[in-house]
Amino acid sequence: MTVSELVAELGLEVIVMGDKDREITGGYSCDLLSWVIGRANPGDAWITVIGNINTIAVSILADTSCIILAENSAIDPQATKRAETEGVTVLRSSKNAFQLSFEIGRLLKVD
Repeated sequence: MTVSELVAELGLEVIVMGDKDREITGGYSCDLLSWVIGRANPGDAWITVIGNINTIAVSILADTSCIILAENSAIDPQATKRAETEGVTVLRSSKNAFQLSFEIGRLLKVD
């Protein structure tokens, strides 16, 4: 599944669109940035409520396919600019992390 397909399937708000054709190979839900760096896999759709510039840096380090801000979380203007500059996809949903994780798992056919 690509980022653009995920956006369409889940009705996600696009804040910044990086590589719309990037393949999503899994998902990861966590708000502890150091934990994400060490445990998220490249290609994961990362679900968090933290929308600051450090989130963008962590996404780059972990090579996630996109960031999904759960529960309509806000994103700092500096983070938006950095995401645009670095080509990091940032999406948003009103759903919580559990709901998003479940739906992404269903779409990716994760048991």
